Amino acid sequence: MGVNVLMVAEKPSLALSIAQFLSHNQLHSRRGALEVHEFSGSFLGQQAHFKMTSVIGHVYNLDFPAAYNSWDRVDPLELFDAQTVKGEANPKAHVCRHLQQEARGCDYLVLWLDCDREGENICFEVMDNTMQYMHRLPPGQQQVFRARFSAISAPEVLAAMRNLVSPNKAEALAVDARQELDLKVGVAFTRFQTRFFQGRYGNLDAAVVSYGPCQTPTLGFCVERHQAIVAFQPEPFWVVKPLLTKFTDHMALEWARSRVFDSDVGAVLASSVREAGALRVSSVTTKEDRKGRPHGLNTVELLKVASSALNIGPAQAMAVAERLYTSGYLSYPRTESSAYPPNFDIQGTLSSQVRHPIWGEYAGSLLQQGVSRPKGGVDVGDHPPITPVRAATAEELGGGDAWLIYEFVARHFLASISGTSAGKVHVLSRPCSHHCTEFK
Repeated sequence: MGVNVLMVAEKPSLALSIAQFLSHNQLHSRRGALEVHEFSGSFLGQQAHFKMTSVIGHVYNLDFPAAYNSWDRVDPLELFDAQTVKGEANPKAHVCRHLQQEARGCDYLVLWLDCDREGENICFEVMDNTMQYMHRLPPGQQQVFRARFSAISAPEVLAAMRNLVSPNKAEALAVDARQELDLKVGVAFTRFQTRFFQGRYGNLDAAVVSYGPCQTPTLGFCVERHQAIVAFQPEPFWVVKPLLTKFTDHMALEWARSRVFDSDVGAVLASSVREAGALRVSSVTTKEDRKGRPHGLNTVELLKVASSALNIGPAQAMAVAERLYTSGYLSYPRTESSAYPPNFDIQGTLSSQVRHPIWGEYAGSLLQQGVSRPKGGVDVGDHPPITPVRAATAEELGGGDAWLIYEFVARHFLASISGTSAGKVHVLSRPCSHHCTEFK
């Protein structure tokens, strides 16, 4: 006689992808409050019937009891000692009822929530809605298992299923503590400063002046930067930018002096270049410019580059990266690590890019040379650095921000396992009647 195994992912799309990998696409699906994908297999050496479903983020949210809702009767200071209560985060979605129904008759629970602290917390929210409805096993027999993975790909999912662990209660409790602090600090300070400012500024254009434990300090940096921009006094400058043309080839030169702030000097220099018509090089100085390979890509670096180089705001960049993750194109995009852990499959990740139409040839050359494991960076132990999971083209991703993010991640990965980049800078000296102008 077989066993029944309930498996729960964090999002419906993840549940479907994981079920397809585990069942080798031999599954059938049905719709309850959320989709359920069923298939047969083996679990702990026994024939098993699997049911894979999902939640939609946190099952519960935290709030104060109704007695603390009145701004007039409750002093904000009282909120720090107040009790808190958990309620269903999405009552209309009926997630709790769905989990309870699907848990009936099941022997084991396998949790496929995202592998971060929030995901660990959701694991225990799922357990609260399933354990009491499942079959009771003999004392000492493990009934709940945790799958740990960093990408939605067949090798990663199958490896996670072979190496199930136990959920981490300490990490879940850390999220409980953070949620309570956020609630109490946020609500207490929001009520306090709303009353404070409304009592002093009659024309305040907000009914509530909200306070966020993270957002409000960040706002201070934004205000400081805004004040620096407003106080900045721009000063005009002039740059000489000659363009060399020979037959159909063009080369833009960079002025070694960079810029001048005197318009007369700039005009004289530009005029001398224009009048020359042709460039005669009096000397050439060549120096080698070497640049070490970057560390693995973590979330902070991804968002910095997206904002500064790709013109994609942090919120949008994170949303795009998460969609690429759930679609199986990128590894988990929330990580602090910039060093690849010892068990990270660099060879396999690189092999997935060999057939790419743009950089596939370069990826193949790296494989032929043999990849040396990068040194440096920090392995925080949460997730490995962000990498591509499978090759994709701009057409496949629909272009736009999705392609820009994917292309950057893929190129960064290739750079991080490549050798030191070496190039040459040529400084050309052009003689003039009164001075020598250098370009590079």
